[in-house]
This record gives sequence, C-alpha cells and structure tokens, in this order.
Amino acid sequence: MTQTVTVLGATGSIGRSTADLLAQHKDRFRAGAMVGGRDPVTLAKVARDLNASFAALADPAGGPALAEALSGSGIPNGAGEAAVLEAVTRDADIVVAAVSGAAGLKPTHAALRLGRTVALANKESLVCAGDAFMRDAKRYGATIWPMDSEHDALAQALHGRPLDDVRKLMITASGGPFRTWTRERIAAASPTEAAAHPTWSMGMKINIDSASLMNKGLELVEAHHLFGIEAERLDVVVHPQSVIHGMVYWIDGAVTAELALPDMRVPISHCLGLGDRLTIERGRPLDLVALGSLTFEAADEERFPCLRIARAALAEGRAAPTVMNAANEVAVAAFIAGRIGFYGIADLVERACTHFAPVYAKAPADVEEALAIDAHVRAWSAEALPAMRAAE
Repeated sequence: MTQTVTVLGATGSIGRSTADLLAQHKDRFRAGAMVGGRDPVTLAKVARDLNASFAALADPAGGPALAEALSGSGIPNGAGEAAVLEAVTRDADIVVAAVSGAAGLKPTHAALRLGRTVALANKESLVCAGDAFMRDAKRYGATIWPMDSEHDALAQALHGRPLDDVRKLMITASGGPFRTWTRERIAAASPTEAAAHPTWSMGMKINIDSASLMNKGLELVEAHHLFGIEAERLDVVVHPQSVIHGMVYWIDGAVTAELALPDMRVPISHCLGLGDRLTIERGRPLDLVALGSLTFEAADEERFPCLRIARAALAEGRAAPTVMNAANEVAVAAFIAGRIGFYGIADLVERACTHFAPVYAKAPADVEEALAIDAHVRAWSAEALPAMRAAE
C-alpha cells in the first residue's frame, strides 16, 4: 500500500534526506505537501522532483517566486501561515515534522489534531509544549515516531519494554567542534568555528546548539516527554565517533545500544517504514573492524554550561524549558550576528531562566500559551542583549 508523506521543513537537511528516500522508494511512498521556509527555488525543485501534491512557503514574501518556479508544473502552491496550515490539512498518512525551532509548533500540532502519524524531528515542539503535545497526541489518536537519531535509537533499544526494567536512558553527543578546546579558546570562537560540526551536516543554528551542547539539553527534555521517564534517569555521554546514538541501561546491568554511521537517512527510513527496514541506496554499512574503536567521555558542564542549564530547566519543569528554548534561539541568532560572544549564549539563557522562574508557575496548557510565553521571553531577551554586550 502506497503511503502519502507530507514534509514540513522540506528544504532543510532532514527534509532533503527525506526527499532522497521518497525518491528511492516510489513504489512505497507518494509525496504529499512539501513545506519550506524562505527558499522558494529549492522548495520548487523538491516539489517538482517528487511530483508533490502541494507546495507551501512559510515566508509570504516568497510566494510570487514560488509560483513562478512552479509555473507549468501543475502543482498548487501558496505562501504564508495559512498556506502552511493548508499543507498540513491535505491528505497524508505520515507527516515529517522537521521545521527548525519554535516555528514548527503550530504546523506540527495541527498534524497531531488531525490524528496523523507524525515523524518528529522538531524537538522544540516537545521542549516548548511537551505536556500539551503528548496529551493531544493521545486525545486525537495521533502517533509520534521520534526521528532524531538519538530518540529513534532509544525507541529501537527499548523495543516496547516497560520503564520498570530501565535503570537509565543515555543519549550520545559527538562533543561538537569544541570538544578538546580550552574554555578560553571557546570563549573567543567565531560563528564559523562553532558551526563546523565534526560528524553531522546540519543547519547553522543546530550546529551551534551542538557546539554549546544545548542540543543535548533539548534532547533530554524531548526524551522525558517521548518516553515518559523522569529526569533522574536520563543522561548524556560524549562519543566522538557518533556511531552509538542511544543506549538503554537495564536494571540487571545489561546495556542495549543502536549503532549506525552518522547518516540521518537511517532514522528517517525507520520512521517512514513505521518500524520496517528500508534499503538505503548509497548508504554505508558500519564496519567495526575498519573503525577500530569506540570512545566515550563525560560531558563537561563547566566548558559547556548550556547542558547544565538545560538539566536544571528539565528538573524545574513548568515553563522553564519553554523559556530556555526561546532565550536560546535569540542568543544563537545574536552570536551568529556577532552581537555576543559564544559564552554569551549560556549567559543570556541562564538570565532568562532566572528572571522568568517566578513569572510562569505552570507548564503551558496548550500551544497558544507556549507561543505566548515564547514571544514574551524573546522580547525580554532582545532587550537584555545590549546590556550584555556592554558588560563583555
């Protein structure tokens, strides 16, 4: 049976990898709606190549360029928030949610409300509104398949076993480009250096989150909601080879791990196949003999304070993860723009978490409330930036 796949974030790294798999398995999948952010030319190419049923660009200003690029294709298209939500409502069996950042909340939640199977790569949905997302998934009969490599690995390793059998869940981190750098050298790092990820090819923002280890903090929050496990049984280990993606430590002392070379098509294919294995053309098999060894290190929360801040936000609960994510997005953008140094990211996030701790006493009740908190924190963070710059 052919399944229709809609891709939210079709022009990003995960979207491109998804498109590659859809093209490889045309006997199994049909392209539904393709949604992009600000790149009408790339979106049009993806839509044409896959003969998509619809194309939507989040940026309304790019609408005319998208229409021109799709001229003669017969593919209906639109731009702006309404067009993105229209894309979600079109027929689909699987919705790949791969929009980066808090911008992915609305369309991902709209897919949940329709009872879709959601392959979730937008970790911010669960970081910002995890309680509401998991509650609504159950309410509307939606199924969430974790698409991040770490959470897909944990799901495979757990294999449906009860959490009573689990001592802890461990996610791995490559360590990023600054793994061996001193704190002083990290403090002086440029955005280009921070974005030079050693093993994965991702977008600028995600690469910088990897450099700060904030991405691992976000993944801890995501794992808490996906698997319903408390913070005390979640941990991070640095594994530079990025071959082991997640491990389950069992109460009897055994450990189950999922191994694969760093290729996002592996977890994507597992989600698209709904647990079935799909052949991946040009995929590289894992050769342990050639690899020789796997190494592990403790995560250093002194050089990488964002991980410590994220752990604290997860432990605090309530709206702390929502606040943390909003401040981090503002801080990363400021770092890319040269307005703050690398450690300014952690400084701003920690200031925001401290400032808003007494303001929001409960977790967001729904996506609208999460987005309202997000907007409030972004505005405060933007106002705090000049003072931070002056203090450096």
